[in-house]
Amino acid sequence: MEIQLEQTQANNIIQNNPTVLLDFYADWCGPCQTLLPTIHKLAAELKDEVIIKKVNVDDNQELAAKFGIRNIPTLVFFKDGEAVEKHTGLITERNLRSKIERLK
Repeated sequence: MEIQLEQTQANNIIQNNPTVLLDFYADWCGPCQTLLPTIHKLAAELKDEVIIKKVNVDDNQELAAKFGIRNIPTLVFFKDGEAVEKHTGLITERNLRSKIERLK
């Protein structure tokens, strides 16, 4: 499953879906790689409830700057087109699932 996101797609996805989670990461980031299986699992499981996409900060520096990403991994949660929460660093699957549930 390809869940990579390019900058031109980001605004459309954020504006046209009620619940979106963007995972800002880099290939060289150890904690980002640790989080990867959880992101893929939840993206597959919750695909009918939330759009989960990954944004490579090296390839999308402008998009990362737009959302004030200073450290990675950073998860940005959107509800109805607005960024409503940001989490930086590792997060357990249970805690991430809980944050997603609160968005719905």
